[in-house]
Amino acid sequence: MNVRLPRWLPIGLAALFSLYHLLLAAVSISTPRDPIPIIGCMALYAAVTAIVLFPTKTRTLTMPVWMASLALAVAVILPLVVGSQLSPLRHGGNGYATWYVAAVGTLMVIVSTRRRHGFAWFGVAFLVVHTIIWSGDPADLANLGVIGSVSWVAISHALQATLARASRDTREFIRAEQEAADWQAAQEAHVNERQFRLLQTGRTARPMLQRIVATGGDLTPEERQECLHLEGAIRDEIRGRRLLSDDVRKEVMAARRRGTIVSLLDEGGIDDLADGELDRVHAALADAIRDSVADRLIIRTVAAGSEYAVTVVGLSSEDMESSALGSGNTSSSDDDEDDEDDDEDEVSLWLQIPRSSSVVAEFD
Repeated sequence: MNVRLPRWLPIGLAALFSLYHLLLAAVSISTPRDPIPIIGCMALYAAVTAIVLFPTKTRTLTMPVWMASLALAVAVILPLVVGSQLSPLRHGGNGYATWYVAAVGTLMVIVSTRRRHGFAWFGVAFLVVHTIIWSGDPADLANLGVIGSVSWVAISHALQATLARASRDTREFIRAEQEAADWQAAQEAHVNERQFRLLQTGRTARPMLQRIVATGGDLTPEERQECLHLEGAIRDEIRGRRLLSDDVRKEVMAARRRGTIVSLLDEGGIDDLADGELDRVHAALADAIRDSVADRLIIRTVAAGSEYAVTVVGLSSEDMESSALGSGNTSSSDDDEDDEDDDEDEVSLWLQIPRSSSVVAEFD
């Protein structure tokens, strides 16, 4: 569960503390020798506090260096100016006139909270040194509340470091959770794809396998040729993937039975197509295979980013008899041999199916 405090709450608390210090300064304004410098320090402290606390929509948690430097300058000016108007030997002490100690501590806590720890520690360190020099007694560090200011800066630093570490851990957990979800989705996709391919392969090969069992492997030449066609269809399920639909499978098988060598290669170029566009590509591809009279068809997806989705190349050989003899076998060795003879074939079909229906409309 993600629990977030309203932004105004910490800003409001810091503003109330700062206002309280100014109230103490106003109450004890008669204690210093000259109230004019004290009033100036009060105005300076109020202005700088408003600057470091004023919320903006674009404000980041990390305080800008110029702002931290301004706060540090106030942390140095307040002890020097206010301390110069007070006497450490005053009978009964200075009371609330030492308001600057808590004021500097509050301002440095704000600086530390906004990830400028070096500036905050320098500010309270100067306060410690100034107090020792001003009073001449290190025991006054506790009496004047300097130790409390240092403690609050230390607590702020520790809390900020803890929150930063917790934030990093949270981001790592979220990233790990996302990676685990992606891995699980990928595994489920692989399982579904494998089950679909097995189902499709079984549907394609089951009748012939039953025929082989029934005849004890004694097949007619026509049945053996059909086995080669079925082998090519099974290979299409592996290499063709999204190029295949029921109509495309039907036309590819019909083309092979006519003696055409068909090669389908899906290299992932149409994985991003929407279902409607994919159906259009399948329909155009089925029509192209049905109308083709080529001896060999090479169907390949185009790389993503192109305006075309699928390229269909039809090759016609001068030696029709040779093509017919090799049409039933689409194994990889025959593909290699056919590739060597591509230069001798004539391109009888060149078709590029657009990726988007808007491109089709422009062509029309």
